Amino acid sequence: MKPKVVLGMSGGVDSSVAALLLQKQGYEVIGFFMNASPSGKPPWPSTIKWQDEQSTLEKICKKLKVKLIVKDCENGYEENVIQPMFKDYEKGLTPNPDILCNNVGKFPSLLKVAEQEGADFIATGHYARVKKTAKGFALLRGKDEEKDQSYFLLGLNQKILSKTLFPIGDLKKSQVREIAKKAGFPNFDKRSSRGICYLGKIDMKSFLRQRLKEKPGKIVNQNGEIIGAHPGTFYFTIGEKIGERKGVSLDDKLRNKFGGRWYVAKKEKGNILIVAPKGHELLKTKQVSIKSFELVNKKDFPKTGLKARIRHLGKLIPGKLMTRCSASEASRINKTRASATSTSKNIFFIFSKPQESVAEGQFIAFYKGEKLIGGGEIRL
Repeated sequence: MKPKVVLGMSGGVDSSVAALLLQKQGYEVIGFFMNASPSGKPPWPSTIKWQDEQSTLEKICKKLKVKLIVKDCENGYEENVIQPMFKDYEKGLTPNPDILCNNVGKFPSLLKVAEQEGADFIATGHYARVKKTAKGFALLRGKDEEKDQSYFLLGLNQKILSKTLFPIGDLKKSQVREIAKKAGFPNFDKRSSRGICYLGKIDMKSFLRQRLKEKPGKIVNQNGEIIGAHPGTFYFTIGEKIGERKGVSLDDKLRNKFGGRWYVAKKEKGNILIVAPKGHELLKTKQVSIKSFELVNKKDFPKTGLKARIRHLGKLIPGKLMTRCSASEASRINKTRASATSTSKNIFFIFSKPQESVAEGQFIAFYKGEKLIGGGEIRL
């Protein structure tokens, strides 16, 4: 009897080839499509043509004789991803909905369907790899460094990884397309999806304005001088150039100072936006603390030799991961004889060189070689 696997699918080439490869490896494949816009009129913008995606997918599954399960996740996406995302923006954070989408949506749903279908495994078309080791399961970067998606999988634990397959993780995108072309898939040359999970490449500023009312505040430069006004700090991201931004009012005498190149350095309490000229020290971050720090495998935690990535496909930055705790926490730990890995400690990372455009709410992922070790949300 063939082992069963539930494969998360879209109308794209990656998951289509993943289905074909799994079949060749001897699995019975069940396709699972999460339709985030069955109504055709979701409460949020999307550049994804959901009906076309489902139509293409149905053709692929028919060709491969794969059972397809379609789930309506429009309301769940609004409640579990969109609403938390806006709450974070209101707090002045810069969230990553793609990671949240995987952790609260895609993988939990895949596991649930797998249980219902009596499947042994789940799978996706992510460019990543799972490797079984003497210490458990390791999550590795995809072989195609230009397509590696391991950063988005931060938060997957041992239980999930023990049941997860990434069929195209050892391939390059060009190889995936060639396989699809030879198989006669209509989507072999389809453009890769871009932008935000289930939203695509949308104008995020416009979306924010639809749901967050303007909250005018002061713009202050690196010297503490008030140089203008802004419509709301949540409309801006750290490192963003603001000189020509809509709704921004700068003092005429200062507008063209430094060539008009003013960049967001900080968002401070009181709805204040701190800006500085390009290259200024205020734009650079030497260390960050980490909220909700999670490890892929607690038995495989090399604290030294780690490199950090603060965005998808961002450069791998060397530095030092450290822990610390307050005097009161230390006293409590000593009294209870808590272990050295107590979660009451604060975890922070010191970059070898100060980094620009580091924003609270972004995720930081730590790697040891090609292995994803863990990570969490950035706080400054």
